[in-house]
Amino acid sequence: MSIRNPISDEIREKIVIDPMEFVEQEQGSREPPHHFSISWEGEKKKSVMTILSPDELKTKLKKKKVKGKDNPYMPRAVTEEDSNEFVPVVALESRGIEPYQFHAMEGEFIVTSEGGMTFEGEDVDLSEGDWAEYDAENDISLSITDLETKFEAV
Repeated sequence: MSIRNPISDEIREKIVIDPMEFVEQEQGSREPPHHFSISWEGEKKKSVMTILSPDELKTKLKKKKVKGKDNPYMPRAVTEEDSNEFVPVVALESRGIEPYQFHAMEGEFIVTSEGGMTFEGEDVDLSEGDWAEYDAENDISLSITDLETKFEAV
């Protein structure tokens, strides 16, 4: 994704965040555990970004009085019925960082056909915004076209 400093015009393009790895923190650090940190020019304090687990997101949303079993902000898998709809796929907590553009990378997505055939890893490359494949076993054409993304603050 690409990020910017919300109080200046400083940007970083195409950063990569691994949801499985936390940034190693210095002993005595007062920052919460996080997946990415940056020191913006002229800022003393680091800005951090964390990928929230479902439980962490529920807790954050409760504080904002957003509740319900079918919460529209809970990340979930995108299905065929979601065509032309935005679906939350990840929840981020950003402190001093504003994500503004998502860049799909090869191997980030898993696509399963109606017949149950799974395509993943380097077989699914949405970096150009489109992807197509054929499930020969079940005689089904699959495609993802015109991938659009957005970041929405809650």
